[in-house]
Amino acid sequence: MAAMLERSCGLGCVLLVLSVFTLGHCATSFTRQLIVELNPGSSLPPLGGDLLHVRALGNNDTLHFLFCSLGAPTLLLVHTNTSSSTVKVNWTQFLDGNHSGGLKVKPESSILYSTAIVFSRLLEYDDSNDTADPTSDLFPPYRLDDFTWSRFNLSGASALLCGAAASFTNGSLCLQLSVFDGEGRGQAWPRLLHTANSSQLGVWLEGVLPRAARSRFLLELQAVGGADPLSRVEVYRSIDDEFTPSIFQVSRWVPSENSSSDVLGFLQWKPVAYRQPHPALEDATPCRHSEPQPQSGEATAATSRLIRAFYTEPETFGLNVSFGLAGDPFYNSTKFLSWTVLLGSGSPPVDSFSPLVLSMMAVGLGTPMILLLLGGVCVCVRKRAAVMAAAYEPIN
Repeated sequence: MAAMLERSCGLGCVLLVLSVFTLGHCATSFTRQLIVELNPGSSLPPLGGDLLHVRALGNNDTLHFLFCSLGAPTLLLVHTNTSSSTVKVNWTQFLDGNHSGGLKVKPESSILYSTAIVFSRLLEYDDSNDTADPTSDLFPPYRLDDFTWSRFNLSGASALLCGAAASFTNGSLCLQLSVFDGEGRGQAWPRLLHTANSSQLGVWLEGVLPRAARSRFLLELQAVGGADPLSRVEVYRSIDDEFTPSIFQVSRWVPSENSSSDVLGFLQWKPVAYRQPHPALEDATPCRHSEPQPQSGEATAATSRLIRAFYTEPETFGLNVSFGLAGDPFYNSTKFLSWTVLLGSGSPPVDSFSPLVLSMMAVGLGTPMILLLLGGVCVCVRKRAAVMAAAYEPIN
């Protein structure tokens, strides 16, 4: 009986420790100090766009996030091994757009890794047969380096950029960058998990008149790097859809496999887009990606001032993300489409059960065990009492 009581108390202690651990887990995450600078080193806003620099300072390293609207919208991430690295911009050379070296991270020997994402084209096709097959009936693409872009609308370490093609009569394409000082989740679906080593880009198309009643869209992305560009997409499955209902996958665009098991950088997303700004579950629509293919680094640099200024010999891979499957509502139904991605350094954040779910699982699994053990103890005690009562002989 003593042994059973000991096991019962031990299980209760384990459940208590698990609950305390899960509830306190989020409080121990790593944080960075964020410093935001618009158009660094320039006394006047440059013509044609902006360059945003967010320094994310760690204890002994720095992440430099550079978001540029001069040409096709581009997000560059540079990881250095010192907390004193800086960004230097030669604005004359940067705006010229004909030579590399217009933007440098100093000291150059401190650079551990760099990668960039260029949003190059918006593609539209007429899905008249409702097959969601974008290989035919494509309209002429919208080149994002030809868009007219707004100035950055800044709010802390977040920047909103909206633009339109000359042929747009209404609507716009918008991108919103958010850089984080610690671990957390987005407030809106798909509620991606982020860390202090990642940034988030939300992309949405709103109010644009489609060129066909049954139009669907694709977004073309170019991943640019030096020795280790993002070149393959891995798809992971999960049993948990707590934060993104009905979605059990996550896609990661990462560098090719090498002798090291460490991931240097990533672009991560969940294969879902939404047809409303404040979506309900029925507003979700699946998205698919093509396999990354090598692209011309020179052609990509010609569309992005940031790529031209930073990379001397850029290695580039491209893919398309298509929105909607056969049978899904067409873009014309709401004239809105949104998608969210993370760009970060190191290993991608991995979804796990929340502290609340873990606590509920602990209680749900542990309570029956405790009741079973306590029931066994009670039966043993009653049997022992009955045996002792039967063995008692009263004194006359």
